[in-house]
Amino acid sequence: MRPVNRTFTLNEAQEILPVVRRLLESARSARQQLREKEEFFTAVQARIILHGGLLLDPIALAAARKERERAESQLRDAVEEITSAGVQLKDIDQGLLDFPCLVDGRMILLCWKLGEESIEFWHSLEDGFAGRKRIDATLFGGSRRAQ
Repeated sequence: MRPVNRTFTLNEAQEILPVVRRLLESARSARQQLREKEEFFTAVQARIILHGGLLLDPIALAAARKERERAESQLRDAVEEITSAGVQLKDIDQGLLDFPCLVDGRMILLCWKLGEESIEFWHSLEDGFAGRKRIDATLFGGSRRAQ
């Protein structure tokens, strides 16, 4: 997958937000399913070590493998769709997305976190999430529009 060099206006980022929010939620769900399957397989390995594999249910193991494969595919597809749209996925667990934006010839990132209703923050490339600032009229030279 090659990086996408897309920039967004604030309006464009707000418009695509519902789509990437659903994709992010799908990725988070898939990641949780993968964690649960890894716990399951870790427990199976422990049983194999303790009992030599005598107490294993091959049907349950096959079903768990299929569920893990499905979750891996769901995670991969969701992440790929987010990034192919030009959105930067910063942290699945926290639900952090950045939307590259050009303002007065300077690249910034419009920043959104799962649970927020809309995109209301931004940060510089250097500052990252810790440097988030609220979007106000001064960011876009008196309007809430980006180039």
